[in-house]
Amino acid sequence: MLWSDPKNQPPKFLRDMQATLRRTGVLLALAMVVVMFVASAR
Repeated sequence: MLWSDPKNQPPKFLRDMQATLRRTGVLLALAMVVVMFVASAR
């Protein structure tokens, strides 16, 4: 890759969407862990 090549970055709205999806995925994973913990505690 040459130093003069343009940066390969998606547009801002795509980067924002990726960040939102990443956060949603982390929250969903944490929620699943909590649900499994509660289900096993019963």
